Amino acid sequence: MNLVDSHSHLFLEEFAADLPLVIERARQAGVSHIFMPNIDHSTIKPMLEVCSAYAGYCFPMLGLHPTSVDAGYRDELASLSAYLEEGHPFVGIGEIGLDLYWDKTFVKEQLAAFDAQLQWALEYDLPVVIHCREAFDHIYMVLQNYKDTPLRGILHSFTGTAEDAARILEFPGFLIGINGVVTFKKSSLPQVLCTVPLDRLVLETDSPYLAPVPKRGTRNESSYLPYTLQKVADIYGQSPEMVAQITGKNALKMFGRLE
Repeated sequence: MNLVDSHSHLFLEEFAADLPLVIERARQAGVSHIFMPNIDHSTIKPMLEVCSAYAGYCFPMLGLHPTSVDAGYRDELASLSAYLEEGHPFVGIGEIGLDLYWDKTFVKEQLAAFDAQLQWALEYDLPVVIHCREAFDHIYMVLQNYKDTPLRGILHSFTGTAEDAARILEFPGFLIGINGVVTFKKSSLPQVLCTVPLDRLVLETDSPYLAPVPKRGTRNESSYLPYTLQKVADIYGQSPEMVAQITGKNALKMFGRLE
């Protein structure tokens, strides 16, 4: 069973005290691979250290998170791009995108940073992992500019409508990332997913955030992925093993790790 956590930040301080136990619990839960999106220059070193310590199990990405974008974003991008130019271990460009929930001060800068990193993805033939919060229309409009390119990736932590899902599925190289939000009592995702083919989904935790029911309100970790798996399996009327196999294969193929 390929139960893949396609989006987890286990390199953050929240896991500093017990990371080996967190990794062991993930293995025991059946998680076969963990993919780790970056946040900004300050997280590259700890992320690479974790991925080196758990080589073949944890895989790093490179990107500038939209909430880390400010007036100095060009310098930040230059710092990050140097890693790509040197030869690199990264399996994706992420997480990148737009976040208009917390602050709209740097909308133009977020858009510019997003577009620059999409260009990296094409240049280095890597998938993108996109963060989208209160910004779906903006994301969609930017992606329209890349519709005739080989750009591929994942819209992570999807919480949109059936219409939003349909618009993302217009791009054949894109998948939708589903995490613990699908288990929340007031989530509309169970209805929305009825319109989405299972072969266009990947599963994720977004650890340490968005822990699924019954762990909601606690620090999320990769070992909690089976709760999301079970909910998705219930929605599709499939066995957890089947859903894990399909979504895991989707993720491994996206990140070039399908053996």
